[in-house]
Amino acid sequence: MSTESHLRLVWIYPDLLSTYGDRGNLLILGRRADLRGLPVECSEVRSDQTLPADGDIYLIGGGEDGPQALAAQRLINDGNLHRAVSRGAVVFAVCAGYQLMGSSFFAKGAKCAGLSILDLSSDRGPSRAVGELAGGIDPQLSLPPLTGFENHGGRTHLGPGVKPLARVTAGIGNDGQTEGAWQGKVLGTYSHGPALARNPAIADLLLSWATGTVLEPIDDSWPDRLRAERLAAVRS
Repeated sequence: MSTESHLRLVWIYPDLLSTYGDRGNLLILGRRADLRGLPVECSEVRSDQTLPADGDIYLIGGGEDGPQALAAQRLINDGNLHRAVSRGAVVFAVCAGYQLMGSSFFAKGAKCAGLSILDLSSDRGPSRAVGELAGGIDPQLSLPPLTGFENHGGRTHLGPGVKPLARVTAGIGNDGQTEGAWQGKVLGTYSHGPALARNPAIADLLLSWATGTVLEPIDDSWPDRLRAERLAAVRS
């Protein structure tokens, strides 16, 4: 954890990448840390600011093509996200933010360079993926099924250096078979909702990675009801 034992959460470029309530991921992480007595410091870093290299968990959300391409270029030029990942920081990336973690993606018909933090690339699919997204999460992560909402035109192709976050049972995700990816302490997904409100176990995984500890359980009766409702809806 960061200086003075505060868990530092860094929301990357909310002025460019913040759609479908993705700010909720920051709020959920802060709340679940607070319930366990973990002091938290939250930073919202705009695209005209230097990204701090000493964060514990970095969050990046979804956005349109133009802002996505601009965010990628500024993060490449900044370099501090790469430095943070190199020293073991956690990254949670959603949709457009997930795509730019890879080597390349398409924006407004042009191929753009990504950050190459994850071994993947993205291009355009034959149709837009819109609707509920669900799947069984990689057993190595020991998490309950993924639930979320997707709205994207991309398709993401995983390289051998990453593992799929989930196997799709509803929706498209990466390619109709897999959804998201993870490697080390970097995890990406197409799931909105926001993702961590609908998947609090993923939030706890990120906190556990950042603190290096096994977290005490908390009362999840309300999110469990929400999850059960949404998962039942895609099975019906």
